[in-house]
Amino acid sequence: MSENNEGALTPGSPQPSVLREVKGMWGVQGSGDTSGFSGLQHTEVMARPSSRPYGGWFDEVVDILIELYTADGIAPQEAIEKVVVENGQLVIFVAREHLLAAMKYLRDDQDLRFEMCLGVSGVHYPNDHGRELHSYFPLFSITHNRLIGIEVTCPDDDPHMPSIVPLYPGDDWPEREAWDLLGIIYDGHPGLTRSAMPDDWVGHPQRKDYPLGGIPVEYKGAVIPPPDTRREYN
Repeated sequence: MSENNEGALTPGSPQPSVLREVKGMWGVQGSGDTSGFSGLQHTEVMARPSSRPYGGWFDEVVDILIELYTADGIAPQEAIEKVVVENGQLVIFVAREHLLAAMKYLRDDQDLRFEMCLGVSGVHYPNDHGRELHSYFPLFSITHNRLIGIEVTCPDDDPHMPSIVPLYPGDDWPEREAWDLLGIIYDGHPGLTRSAMPDDWVGHPQRKDYPLGGIPVEYKGAVIPPPDTRREYN
């Protein structure tokens, strides 16, 4: 991102996050396919940065964030990683160290007034190197009847980002669930404990690298027997 004379962020050379190069259908090679699918080649990408004008009120929201960051002595090009407009929705990618400032601006500024955070969705992209873990926060403005998304990333080897519970208390349980199932650690959360899995569960089962099957299931010492011995009808 670069900053123009008016102080608005403009992508210098918008490039999406490339996840992988896909060849053939389902990645199968050498199957003797005669349908033509084996010749398919495409680049799998996500979150392609958008260029101005973003459209409608989207530019206004981004400009206000830039103005507020600048007033607090924070370089907006460091705080706002990119702006994405897809399917009629505005998503602003914010650096994790500047997340709490953005959330406070979005909640409190009279021209923004995003009073509601509708939880958080965690996603694991193992091929998004250095940004494998994503948190997506949907925010709704009752005052202005607007919905936007704030997205924050962190790497697998440092899965930390700030908790927004001090600003949006209703995000308590959603953050617990994202930690429970994906292993994202929300620093400053008042009680980051398991919400779905048992307290002594090892691992985070919605990660893409979590093993499928073959794991003994235990709940507080109670063992679930295998299906062939689970129930008898004689």
